[in-house]
Amino acid sequence: MSSSSSFSPFRDQRAVALLLAATLTTMANAAISPALPGLEARFADHPQAALLTRFLVPAPSVAVVLIAGWSGVLADRVGKRILLLGGVILFAIAGSLGMVLDSLEAILASRLALGVAVALIMTAQTALIGDYFQNEARSRLLGLQISARNIGGLVSITLAGFLALLSPMHVFAIHGLALLILPILWTAVREPKPAEKPTAIPGATVDTAPSPDGLGLGLWSMAALQMLTVICFFTMPTQVPFFVASHGVTNTAVIGGVMGALTLAGALAATRYATLKPRFGHTGLFTIGFGLMGSGMLTLALAPNLGVIFVGATLVGLGFATVSPNFNEIALKSAPANRRGRAAGVMTTSVFLGQIVSPLLTLPLVQATGYRGTFITLATVLLICAAVALVRHSLRKPIANRI
Repeated sequence: MSSSSSFSPFRDQRAVALLLAATLTTMANAAISPALPGLEARFADHPQAALLTRFLVPAPSVAVVLIAGWSGVLADRVGKRILLLGGVILFAIAGSLGMVLDSLEAILASRLALGVAVALIMTAQTALIGDYFQNEARSRLLGLQISARNIGGLVSITLAGFLALLSPMHVFAIHGLALLILPILWTAVREPKPAEKPTAIPGATVDTAPSPDGLGLGLWSMAALQMLTVICFFTMPTQVPFFVASHGVTNTAVIGGVMGALTLAGALAATRYATLKPRFGHTGLFTIGFGLMGSGMLTLALAPNLGVIFVGATLVGLGFATVSPNFNEIALKSAPANRRGRAAGVMTTSVFLGQIVSPLLTLPLVQATGYRGTFITLATVLLICAAVALVRHSLRKPIANRI
């Protein structure tokens, strides 16, 4: 049997193009995080400035939740390529509008339009990975997809930290970078033909075809677990900038550095997914990933200084990137080929629904228990998930790779 190293994604133009598209998805939400304190100060006269400013980060998620399911249907019926290209164009326009708007309501509207673009991009991009690749090749691409999202987040958040030193409004210009990858997508991505066989590593075990009459229980269970995970994780871009500021750090470049550590750790961890999954299986990776996330949240709760905050953010990033590819791989295996667009739409919806719910839950929690109590609560939830996964892994270890 050939090893996973026999497939080189960076020599496949389709893989490179789809990974470049994936870099945009984290940028859409988290890029403006370093500017949140500045935006709150700029619109201090607004009676709901604290809530609306924080809600600018997950605002695109509202639009995604509303249309991701429909975009999945469109992807299956109209085509994934046209949705991907249209999404990238809309992403650049809607995302950049914020730098010229002069009210929180107008900025919020532009962020909702950005969410429409994200729904199109994520749904089409994930479904195309399922169409183009299978088996270990697909595992590698799904891992690299998370890595690409984190690298996109790292670059955009780092740049945003420096741009916010000039003005909090400058951070919105970062979304215009999407236009740079449009020519690559145009030439490399084509609509898969119904009879086209996905790329697989020679000698690898072929995926078992799911039942054609439904999307599968695996899809819905992964969507629910992914939503819970995102609720916990999204505390990082929505609350950590204020948590860092509470330690007396007001330099936006430093705040961006903390978020950069989070995304860089995730980028590195996700590259190992295809290597680790055959060894630990899905439940083993859930155990490791949730354990790392929970440990990171505990570290943040007890952090006495900025250095320890960096450590906590790094652990959370490592854990989230370890569990994230699991969700999409199990979901794609649970859906028949002619419904991969719908499956990708469901998974995209769960991500962004979690992002919407996160600040609505965590802001009252912060107000009631403080940052320390919030991080301890989230750590408890994540460590319980790790414990459940560990029990399941122990019971099913002989067949872990077939879950």
